[in-house]
Amino acid sequence: MAAEPSASLPDEVRAACAWVAERAEAVRVEEGAIEECARGLPAAGDLGSPDPEAQPLEGDREARAAFAICLNAINFGSGWWPTIRKRPGLSGYRTIAAGVTERFRDLGAWAPGELTRIHAADIAEVVGQGPDHPLMPRFAASLRDVGTRVLADHEGRFEAVVDAAAGSAVALAGILASWEAFADVSLYMERPVPFFKRAQLAAADVDRAGIASFPDSRCLTAFADNLVPHVLRVDGVLRLDRNLKDAIEAGEPLAHGTAPEVELRACAVHAVELLAAATGGRLSPPEIDAALWNRGRAPRYKAIPRPRSRNTAY
Repeated sequence: MAAEPSASLPDEVRAACAWVAERAEAVRVEEGAIEECARGLPAAGDLGSPDPEAQPLEGDREARAAFAICLNAINFGSGWWPTIRKRPGLSGYRTIAAGVTERFRDLGAWAPGELTRIHAADIAEVVGQGPDHPLMPRFAASLRDVGTRVLADHEGRFEAVVDAAAGSAVALAGILASWEAFADVSLYMERPVPFFKRAQLAAADVDRAGIASFPDSRCLTAFADNLVPHVLRVDGVLRLDRNLKDAIEAGEPLAHGTAPEVELRACAVHAVELLAAATGGRLSPPEIDAALWNRGRAPRYKAIPRPRSRNTAY
């Protein structure tokens, strides 16, 4: 489901997520745990830099813009990670990112016209998977949409997509959120709940990689996926009811768009907003998201099953 974004896309996301958090039944934000969690967050300078193994930082600006947009266009599939062929020592996401990185380093960036003709077998070869894996046609469809939009609206240049944002991460997220490749809106109690995880993350990546300078990147929300809610649950910030907790720990997939799945994502976004406020502005929601995402790679968090949902949002 796509939605028409506005210039205040992050405000729409945070307002909708706060609304869900107030009404959630299966997930609760433990506000009493916010201060302690905030105290345990790293300093802004300790959050790390873009992974050189997952970003072709040596490319020209057009190639780096193409990489940030294309990788985030297929930055979904966490519900399928247990079924893909992972590279030794790499997670599902890093396996996919490594394949795209090698493609850019070895053959250069995809041209938009090339993307409009990409099929499951083509992207499967890039990321080292079988063409019959369910993610491959979904990846291909997303990349075809990217190619079509860059050609039709931005004269076939990824740089032009970035430049159309006029120095605003919020504006770039809004541009991308209008593309089908970045669609990410759920319904909860018949109200649309926008998340736009990948559209916002792409804008943040463009800023972090130095492709453009976005002073308002701190205005973005957390990038709602399955890992950040998991970390917040393990750390006691999110409390799940018994049925949802048992389902997750039994490895049962959560149907995308169901109330518990929407509540997990929305309550995580809202909790990160509370954490940002508790730091007194020392850390922004995207910075806290990065800290929690990195924390989730530790053995303590990997030892406990995380929520899985098969969808194209995250």
